[in-house]
Amino acid sequence: MRNFLKLAEGMNVKPLLNAIYRKPDLWKADDFLRKFPQGPFGETDTIYLRFQEHVQVKDDAELDLYQQNRLAGHDLHECPWRTEVEALPEARALIMALMGAQGATRLGRCMINRIVPGGRIFPHADSKWHAEYWDRYHIVLQSEPGNVFRCGDEQVWMREGDVWWFQNAIEHEVTNNSANDRIHLVIDLRF
Repeated sequence: MRNFLKLAEGMNVKPLLNAIYRKPDLWKADDFLRKFPQGPFGETDTIYLRFQEHVQVKDDAELDLYQQNRLAGHDLHECPWRTEVEALPEARALIMALMGAQGATRLGRCMINRIVPGGRIFPHADSKWHAEYWDRYHIVLQSEPGNVFRCGDEQVWMREGDVWWFQNAIEHEVTNNSANDRIHLVIDLRF
């Protein structure tokens, strides 16, 4: 089984990218993942468009306990729209277009990640409870040669306007060895 699958190329991402550059304060609205204990995102900035309530757990056992203590009927996978999406309607349009094109029945996390030149997302695999429920997609907003996305034993350079699915349950990492920011719109879908 492949760890990456390119679904489309040439998507017009310039309107969203321009909107992001006009609103740089959005990168500083929330630093949850950047400060997550022992997390892989210490060198990553994120604009959260849809995301769960921020809960920090150390391991799967603590996550199980957290889930058991939630109110009956509470859905841990629920990801409400965040106020940041109101500043980026171009993002919502791309998200909904992907959801419709793929025939998804549920929308999860949606966020825009930026890795500065020389930065990286450190090796990690997404938690089992999350990766088994959602499929992970990337719409590439900005990426130049020198960006390496590794998942398992495969490596790819994802180009601007590309749409990719990848297997986030397998260890993966990203290194930005280019001269510009690497910016991706990350979307979780369920079928």
